[in-house]
Amino acid sequence: MRNTILAVVLAACPFSSAALAEGKRIGVSWANFQEERWKFDAAAMRSAIQRDGNKYITTNAAGSAEQQLEDIRTMLADGLDALVIHPVDKEAVAPAVEWAAQAGVPVIAYDRLIEDDRVFYLTFDNVGVGRIIAAVVKQEVPEGNYVIIKGDPKDANSTFLRQGMEEIIGPSVAGGTIKIVAEVNVDGWKPEGAFEAMTKILADNGNQVDAVLAQNDGMAGGVADALAAQGMNVPLGGQDGDPVAINRVAQGLQTVSVWKNNLELGKTTGHVAGELADGIAMDRVTDAVRFTGGDKGLTFNSILLTPTAITKDTINLVIDADHVTAKVACKDALPDVRGCE
Repeated sequence: MRNTILAVVLAACPFSSAALAEGKRIGVSWANFQEERWKFDAAAMRSAIQRDGNKYITTNAAGSAEQQLEDIRTMLADGLDALVIHPVDKEAVAPAVEWAAQAGVPVIAYDRLIEDDRVFYLTFDNVGVGRIIAAVVKQEVPEGNYVIIKGDPKDANSTFLRQGMEEIIGPSVAGGTIKIVAEVNVDGWKPEGAFEAMTKILADNGNQVDAVLAQNDGMAGGVADALAAQGMNVPLGGQDGDPVAINRVAQGLQTVSVWKNNLELGKTTGHVAGELADGIAMDRVTDAVRFTGGDKGLTFNSILLTPTAITKDTINLVIDADHVTAKVACKDALPDVRGCE
């Protein structure tokens, strides 16, 4: 009787019997969707996982480290074949890695390092991102007063980005041609935190600021608002390729946004999660390399994708890639913006 019912269902449904296979269960724990880019990442990852015939199971911790642990505990209890973690806090999430290890579930640290060498680390070259931000801004302002707005100190990416920036501006700082008048961390990478920090920095320094290196686009937006409140517009760098930031670049309110093709990152992560769920060893994953970094100096199996600098001369790249529409990118654009002619 059961076989007869199944045969009727198969005949009636517009998909193959393979589509009915349950596939591997892949859990994805998101820290939050504060940055617009994470929504695109999630969509790309879900699509890749499902195209591989696996099941996408997801949670959103809404910025709470405690909620993230509870989310992961629940997913593991329900059964997973692989786990992707976008950590709220690299240290607070450590118990989850241990739980997964005990359950035999491989873990991917997504875009933010978890300092446990049992995880697979998948991100962009964030040291390289820091280099790009600093290099593009320094080309505009080779000397003067710099401000550095860093991300959450609990996120290793803040350290990697700062390392890349130092490689570019460090010699000039040592030589006295660049002066860092302020350098602050912003908890949670929050735009409002960056606005408050930049407002205070401008007041403390009598508005004598020539350039700002912000470690993501959300915070760059807060900085831009603080500058605008003082009638100022100075070279400003950020990263993530947020559509609103790309439009700031087109308007001349932000000098560079480093685009990390989140569709590629999400898709790659989905496929890697599938490989790990199938039992492939981390060091045998397609395109895996060895990466050493973080406060503990551990070495990880990883994939580091290559970022792209988006300036007024390269906005066409994100438009051509369908990352953002010309209507959004080019609103009120300056006349010399490539892709907005």
